[in-house]
Amino acid sequence: MNTIFGKLPTICALFLIYGLLLNALIFAEENRPNIILIMADDMGYEALSSNGSESCKSPNLDNLAEQGVRFTNCFSNPICTPSRTKIMTGLYNVRNYVKFGMLDRAQITFAHQLKAVGYKTCIAGKWQLGNQPDSAQHFGFDKSCLWQHTRSGRSKENGLNIDRRFVNPLLEFNGKEKDYINGEYGPKVCTDFICEFIEENKKNPFLVYYPMILTHCPFDPTPDSSDWDPKRLGSTSYKGDKNDPQRHFRDMVAYADKMVGQIINQLEKSGIRENTIVIFTGDNGTDKPIVTPWNDRKVVGGKGSMSDTGTRVPLIVNWPAGINQPGRITNELVEFTDIMPTLCEVSGADLPNNYSPDGTSIVPILKNSEDIRKKDWVYIWYRDKVMIRNKTYSLLAKQDGRNAKLTKYNGPFDGKELENKKLNKKENTIKQEFLGILTRLSKTRLTNVSEEGREMGLKNKSNR
Repeated sequence: MNTIFGKLPTICALFLIYGLLLNALIFAEENRPNIILIMADDMGYEALSSNGSESCKSPNLDNLAEQGVRFTNCFSNPICTPSRTKIMTGLYNVRNYVKFGMLDRAQITFAHQLKAVGYKTCIAGKWQLGNQPDSAQHFGFDKSCLWQHTRSGRSKENGLNIDRRFVNPLLEFNGKEKDYINGEYGPKVCTDFICEFIEENKKNPFLVYYPMILTHCPFDPTPDSSDWDPKRLGSTSYKGDKNDPQRHFRDMVAYADKMVGQIINQLEKSGIRENTIVIFTGDNGTDKPIVTPWNDRKVVGGKGSMSDTGTRVPLIVNWPAGINQPGRITNELVEFTDIMPTLCEVSGADLPNNYSPDGTSIVPILKNSEDIRKKDWVYIWYRDKVMIRNKTYSLLAKQDGRNAKLTKYNGPFDGKELENKKLNKKENTIKQEFLGILTRLSKTRLTNVSEEGREMGLKNKSNR
């Protein structure tokens, strides 16, 4: 008995330590942030008023930037599916991009990783990553409300092909089709779906991924436009039926911003705004018909091109409980591979097994500790070309390194291609370093896909 009583202080101490550790774990679980990742469609860097647009107004996003961190050097791929593949998997497209409109079924997404640590997951908006009814759930999302999922999102009426993404949309909920015909607006349906999910899961940590349907063409009226017609079934032409794409694009930016505002209001209503991280970006540059007055010049949309106007996109991060010194503007390099490690770090999730370290978390930037983050260049692989760039220089070349050209930038949309014979010593060194990166990564083509995906990728000539 004396022996047992003699050990009581030690036993009590062990129980005390165990209790403290358990309480710390419970506290950590309860304080993991909710995450909302919003990616607008075809909205380049110049389209936000906080970034310098003189024609588009985005007050809700501007407010998020003023109370968060605004990035001036974020880069995507030139078109949608490659960007969606990259942002969801955290991998360079050279490793896992198979073909347009598809995500290889062997891929691990950020939704998988967060779901594994208890997050509820939801996706709404534009899918375009596989038409299997279970595809969204297969890639880690508990609930989905999507356009262009199991079908094209278009219908035939009186011999005409009608785009049904906006007015009276054709959507899928968890893989089940639903057609709207009473004047509903696709982006509003998706936003309402997200807000319902937020309210239902306000007591649990959750991930919302919102790849917006806006602001992709057709450039058509929104419910806030003067020429809105709720009886229309959609556009009969790809770019839009109306004759004023500039005005309609401005209206579409404003409506996308309004939807962001609705989500923020829902977070406040649900009482979880403080510990919710909101990330906003765009999947590629603005579409080519759009010309935006920006910082006393005109920026022509460059979607589809391996250029600054094709790949420079907005990035705003807002997190009241987690950002040190909000209101900052940073020129730190960011690319879509960085989203996976960022979401894993803030959620406490692990990175996927054997993750190729393509991405670098931006959490140090949010904590105002940029000096401990190392990101010297970004890499963009698209069709037959590769772009590698840092803050000042970009190298554009064929995938085998041919026709390599160096461009020097003085700022956004202010680049000049340099003649090879006029490169100085520093520029020649940068060019050789970039070519070395190109050569190294070219050896990783399709190394992160299934056997079926590899065969499909090799047959797809546009991806070689």
